[in-house]
Amino acid sequence: MFIGEYSHNLDEKGRVAIPSKFRSLLKTGAVVTKGLDNCLFLYAKNEWRELAAKLSRLPIGKADSRAFSRLMLAGAMDVDFDNQGRIMLPEYLRKFASLKKKVVIAGLYGRLEIWDEAAWNKYKHGSEKKTADIAEALGELGV
Repeated sequence: MFIGEYSHNLDEKGRVAIPSKFRSLLKTGAVVTKGLDNCLFLYAKNEWRELAAKLSRLPIGKADSRAFSRLMLAGAMDVDFDNQGRIMLPEYLRKFASLKKKVVIAGLYGRLEIWDEAAWNKYKHGSEKKTADIAEALGELGV
């Protein structure tokens, strides 16, 4: 399970260290892809396989299904850890998420999200202002 918020630096080669507490969950491999809200999603291989299987079953005749599948699947890349627990983020993904030097890695149970620090802070601040409305809507869904 991935939880928490961690600040890290992206080096000049596009590498970022993944928090050590998560590396054991990713030891069988990981996949990084374009996420929602202009961040990247990082999945353990087993979680990724489950998601990819679901995406492959979306109706091909629906434009939104095709678009979402393309975003997630065509944007994906296998990543490996170096000896220092870093992964290389491909340039096209760094550009997509507008990653600069400072990044935030957020744990969201089954995945990690990698955000540009300024974008994360802006998103988080905006969400925190709407917590009552969000809680109300989730309450209607039984959460």
